[in-house]
Amino acid sequence: MKAICVYCGANAGVNPVYAEAARALGRALVENNLSLVYGGGKVGLMGVIADEVLRLGGEVTGVIPTALVEREVGHTGLTRQFIVKDMHERKAMMAKLADGFIAMPGGMGTLEELFEMLTWSQLGIHAKPIGLLNVDGFYDGLTGFIEHASAQGFIRPQHAALMMSAPEAPALLQLLRA
Repeated sequence: MKAICVYCGANAGVNPVYAEAARALGRALVENNLSLVYGGGKVGLMGVIADEVLRLGGEVTGVIPTALVEREVGHTGLTRQFIVKDMHERKAMMAKLADGFIAMPGGMGTLEELFEMLTWSQLGIHAKPIGLLNVDGFYDGLTGFIEHASAQGFIRPQHAALMMSAPEAPALLQLLRA
């Protein structure tokens, strides 16, 4: 693995533990010689993790749609920045550039990106590892729902297992590498 795509919030959340987890993931990426691929924003957890990776000398690739650049939310100090037409092109490029995926706490966009990668893996479109950074139990409800959907016969156990989870960055990176 050389690059990890991180999906996370364009907001920082109400608990400072989320920003600290973003910095910790940034440190773990650099310590493991992994570059960051992300949505290219300078706001919220996206900005926090990008800034930390850059501060530590790591590589950061942002992929951002023109509409978001025009709203002045694009990060201007990245190693590489791709400006793309729309969100579909953004997600496809991020998936192509990454060797694995991590979802940090975030909102609708983070969940949508996470589930698209899980679905693509389920369908055999890619075989890259996917993990949740379950900061302070943020994703406990989601992992419980996946277990419930699996128990009810809507998600096969092998597909439920595609979504790995750990509360801290080093443990999650170890799972993704295994």
